[in-house]
Amino acid sequence: MLRVKKDIQAIFERDPAAKSILEVILCYPGLHALWLHRLAHALHRLGLVLLPRLISQFSRFLTGIEIHPGAKIGDGFFIDHGMGVVIGETTEIGDNVTIYQGVTLGGTGKEKGKRHPTIGNNVVIGTGAKVLGPIKIGDNAKIGAGSVVLHDVPEHTTVVGVPGRVVVYAGKRVPSIDLNHVDLPDPVAEMMRSLQRQIDELRVKQEELLKKEEKNGDSRLQLSDT
Repeated sequence: MLRVKKDIQAIFERDPAAKSILEVILCYPGLHALWLHRLAHALHRLGLVLLPRLISQFSRFLTGIEIHPGAKIGDGFFIDHGMGVVIGETTEIGDNVTIYQGVTLGGTGKEKGKRHPTIGNNVVIGTGAKVLGPIKIGDNAKIGAGSVVLHDVPEHTTVVGVPGRVVVYAGKRVPSIDLNHVDLPDPVAEMMRSLQRQIDELRVKQEELLKKEEKNGDSRLQLSDT
């Protein structure tokens, strides 16, 4: 019962659209998927195979969210909207993690054993992001919308782009869960702007040199005329 209260509390903390407990219980597919997963996961741990998978498939049909019964999920997990979310069998998710619609926590091949991501505490994974392979996402990390992450992500960092690139916030500790997964730095755009500045500076220097050469040329012509 305490876990159920934490699930509902997490929604109120992170979704300003939540108005009442009854609305949350009846209208939030992420919550339904989480509760059905807990049942499937408990049966999976008992060594059952078919029944947990049937529950998982029923949950997918009901909510649009696919969570393999083998996935391990901590407390305070929140799936916002959730349509198209896929969470693989060997995924491990820490506490107070938030993910948005279209997120995939998947594998990258046919290898056996651990083949899905391990997500730390207080992580936010933005809309449409893909986190693939047996990689680790550190505590308080943020994955930008649409990013594709194929390598480990350190704690207290933000990843954006395809493939995902880490943007470090000067080692500052994140005091609370930051749900902004759209308005993030773009290292590729920053690089392009830097290159453009260098090109503009070179163009100015080139024009200055050409003017000097023209001035020197005019001076030589005047001397030769005299």
